[in-house]
Amino acid sequence: MLNKLLAGRRGYFFGFVACFGLVGLALWIQTRYNLDPCPLCITQRIVFMSLGILFLIAGLVNKFPKVFAGLQVITAMVGAGWAMRHWWIQAHRETMIADCGVGFDYMFENFPLKKALSLVFKGTGDCAAIDWTFLGISIPQMALIAFIGFGVYAVYLAKLSRK
Repeated sequence: MLNKLLAGRRGYFFGFVACFGLVGLALWIQTRYNLDPCPLCITQRIVFMSLGILFLIAGLVNKFPKVFAGLQVITAMVGAGWAMRHWWIQAHRETMIADCGVGFDYMFENFPLKKALSLVFKGTGDCAAIDWTFLGISIPQMALIAFIGFGVYAVYLAKLSRK
């Protein structure tokens, strides 16, 4: 029954809605608990939106499932990498600099692109803070689970289209 429900365009549109739904959830958590997202949080949101757009395009085109699955898996792996880096920074917060660092917007407005990207990847003191958890799981851990899930889901959709 699940195969019929997710077959074809519906499966890709579900992926699109799920990706943007997670970004919406992050925005809700941010505003509800008055949190400022760190550069790595924002980067992960951008990757979720990119992944969602890939699901949307795949649903609109409805051809080349292997190509889209490859792009979606690569994008999900990139997001998983950012989430793992963020999780690592949080796990080592005792050794992180206590300074909150500069914000995402400031980095890209005032530094050359290469330097700004370098700062984003390193993370800041903000990235080390664990401001919110659900069932003991931090936001980067949830993002990692979601990225892995979307990668598996992309492969699942590609296999469904072969039938």
